[in-house]
Amino acid sequence: MGATKAAELALARVLLVDDNPTARLTLQTVLEASGYLVDSAASAAEAVSKLDESEYQLVLSDMEMESPQAGLKVLAHARMMNYKPATALVASCQNGIAAENRPDMLIEPEGVPDLLEDVASLIGERAARRLHRELRLMHLD
Repeated sequence: MGATKAAELALARVLLVDDNPTARLTLQTVLEASGYLVDSAASAAEAVSKLDESEYQLVLSDMEMESPQAGLKVLAHARMMNYKPATALVASCQNGIAAENRPDMLIEPEGVPDLLEDVASLIGERAARRLHRELRLMHLD
């Protein structure tokens, strides 16, 4: 299937931001296997550039990258975009233990359904907000 056809069939376009290549690739693979079109960025600066170039329904960002607050800066920039993507911070954990204590475990198979449910919920809530905003604007005209 060509890239254009895959983009047409994608559930939503997601920007995934994480400086850890293993975590980024793992989450990207899970999301793409579930039907999402995923762009990834390895830094806050790269993410901001992608946000300015393309439109996303969801932005998932690691909190700490090149600085302790880099993830929050990415989400703040995303929230300023006219297209208003849903936003969330992501962290690699196992049983509440941060990934630095267990670097070999990023996403357990039994955690994937919950992750995908959260992603779908964020995108659905964003769509509902956009629809509500558009309906409200139609009534103001």
